[in-house]
Parts: sequence; structure tokens; C-alpha cells
Amino acid sequence: MDELTILQAETLKTLSSPRRLEILHLLASGPRGVGSLAAEIGVSQPNVSQHLAVLRAVGLVEAERDGREVRYRLADPEVVTACSIMRAVLERRLNRLAALSASVTPADTFAF
Repeated sequence: MDELTILQAETLKTLSSPRRLEILHLLASGPRGVGSLAAEIGVSQPNVSQHLAVLRAVGLVEAERDGREVRYRLADPEVVTACSIMRAVLERRLNRLAALSASVTPADTFAF
């Protein structure tokens, strides 16, 4: 297995957290401090800091000091594009499942 595939798997594992996805989407509109992110998503600053540390470890976000405050930003804005593409794939899948479910009539179901 090549190193890029391993790195991709590690990055996707990091993106498996709904909270981290929420943070990435907020950072897509510009850099923010931990306090601002915590207030926007309604969780504690230490919790946001932990998520940001994980995102930094895989290179998805970068930190920059602004006086006493550290502001975080996306390392590459295309990560949000990748997340949006996956979201669209999932929406299409759910729509297909909903259509399939709607096409099943009561007579098609089993009585147990």
C-alpha cells in the first residue's frame, strides 16, 4: 500500500467526527479563534482546542498568532469542496433509498 493511500485514510478518519466537520465549515468563511468557534458551535473551549489539535496534526488547519490570541484557518480551502462532494454523494444515496422505499407497496411487505 502506498504512503498517499495511508495518509488519505488517516485524514478521512479525522473527518469522521461531526464536530470537526462543523469546525471546518466555520473556518471556510475565515480564520477564527478558539473562543469564537466554541461560542458558535456551543461547546467548551477545551473541547474545540482538542478538535483543532487533531485537525492540525493531519494538516487540515493551521494556526497563526494574533497578539495573545491564536487564530485558526484552513490549510487548504479545497478540503471543504471535498466535504461538499461527499455530502452530495450521500444526499443522492438517501434520495435513492427514499424513492425505493416509496415504491414498496404494503402488499410487498412481509407479515411476521
